[in-house]
Amino acid sequence: MRNLKLTIEYNGANFSGWQKQNGKRTVQQTLEDAFLSLTGESVTVEGSGRTDKGVHALGQVASVQTENQMPLKNFKIALNDLLPADVTIKKVEKAEENFHARFSAKKKVYKYLVQIGGDRDAIKHDLVAFYPYQVELKRMQDTSKLLLGKHNFKGFCSAHTNVKNFEREIFDLKISKCGKIITFLVIGNGFLYNMVRIIVGTLLDVGRGKLSAENVKKALETGNRQYAGKTMSANGLYLQKVEYRC
Repeated sequence: MRNLKLTIEYNGANFSGWQKQNGKRTVQQTLEDAFLSLTGESVTVEGSGRTDKGVHALGQVASVQTENQMPLKNFKIALNDLLPADVTIKKVEKAEENFHARFSAKKKVYKYLVQIGGDRDAIKHDLVAFYPYQVELKRMQDTSKLLLGKHNFKGFCSAHTNVKNFEREIFDLKISKCGKIITFLVIGNGFLYNMVRIIVGTLLDVGRGKLSAENVKKALETGNRQYAGKTMSANGLYLQKVEYRC
């Protein structure tokens, strides 16, 4: 039995998220179907985390156990031949026996892309979110510092969650602008349901002047979702990278 580590890229526009769901097209099910076709094995492909419907990945990581002994280079080629064009396995590596894509993860890096103002881009609409208002970049950058470190992020989590511990740590949060595109890079030890999308929506509303730094403080202190901003759409969100302990 081999434990394999997969690094996967996908366009989430036509998937109902990562996790298997009856009657719906998901990334996990698509990968498991490819494994079954290639090896004859019914395996479980364990992702580093669930991405929602419409969310993309540049470096999703998954672990899977297989009896197949095909050389890893050939394994990657064979699986990609079976996968649809919107999913690609970028790397296949042999992992330690106790490696688990989710439980062994140390950091996750998410990127969010949003077009500010102008006409909505019809060609890239499923790859870049749209925010119709002009924003002040420095105001967002200054306010984002309040989110660094360990906090109770209940105020930045959608109500439809069953978690009991809302404490997470954000190691870094960078905001940059190139033309009409603003890029948010958020690095943390884990994220609550819709947490990144709510953080981005909140900071954009701060940049617009609809919210203030005081709203962000109150959302952190009280855990009240009403102090935070809107939940941005899924199409601008990318799981860029997952880092593991050495």
